[in-house]
Amino acid sequence: MATAQPLQDIKGRSLWQDARRRLFANKAAVASMLVLFSIGFVSVVGPSFWPHPFDEAYFDRISCPPPDYLGMTALFGSQAELCPTAVGQGHIFGTDANGRDLFIRVLMGGRVSLAIGFVATFVALVIGVLYGATAGFVGGRLDNLMMRFVDILYALPFIFFVIILVVVFGNNFLLMFVAIGAVEWLTMARIVRGQTLSIKRKEFIEAAEASGVSTAAIIRRHILPNVVGPVIVYVTLTVPAVILIESFLSFLGLGVQEPFTSWGVLIADGKDQMESYPWMLTFPAVFMAVTLFCFNFIGDGLRDALDPKDR
Repeated sequence: MATAQPLQDIKGRSLWQDARRRLFANKAAVASMLVLFSIGFVSVVGPSFWPHPFDEAYFDRISCPPPDYLGMTALFGSQAELCPTAVGQGHIFGTDANGRDLFIRVLMGGRVSLAIGFVATFVALVIGVLYGATAGFVGGRLDNLMMRFVDILYALPFIFFVIILVVVFGNNFLLMFVAIGAVEWLTMARIVRGQTLSIKRKEFIEAAEASGVSTAAIIRRHILPNVVGPVIVYVTLTVPAVILIESFLSFLGLGVQEPFTSWGVLIADGKDQMESYPWMLTFPAVFMAVTLFCFNFIGDGLRDALDPKDR
């Protein structure tokens, strides 16, 4: 007859441990995290070891296709015969219309696009969480006033707002963080406000208020930790949205300027050459598409792992 296990030896799992176990059981989310980490790591570290600088032009190798060992000779046709030096010089993605190595340009573009995505999302996260939590917890007229301000900002065309910033402050790289982050926080604020309204009437909030805990402390210690689940899920969906916005602005010529580049800039340059030199569009578009898919798969995995109805 088996003996019962002592109660002190039984270890429970917290909600975060259970969510982590469910997340790592999601194969698509885990594979996406590995792929995304690989793209980010190569984009950050790769340019330091690659022999071709990202801004150096090789005028004898303008618009050269990738070498034969990638198996794309048939796709690029007779263009390979025009640049025989591309194989020997290690341009594994070929060169662009200015003779610059496309591989290093894609890595630098990934570094810029991911940086804008993460930093702008962080700005939206800080502003949106604090704004939404304050509006939802305080309530009353202040809540109505704060959310009407959000509605007004929602009504403003985003592209006009960015054009005004570019005209006033110039085409500055840091302006991208400010412009995108200053708009993306609106949806974050609405999500946090809705979650706060559902939490503020819970018993532990009333107990904290009865104990004399200040409003700021209640928001910081009780409200924010309980809304972090939906916020994390939305963050994983905001990063690809920001990358798409940056790409759209760069596509219009309002984003990153030379000598820096981004995936949006490379796609904008490649679409003009897509019929004659398709590799200029193919490689940055593939990197960007894979990154966006990874973020969406991770977001789906986090949503399933943090959903209390699925526990």
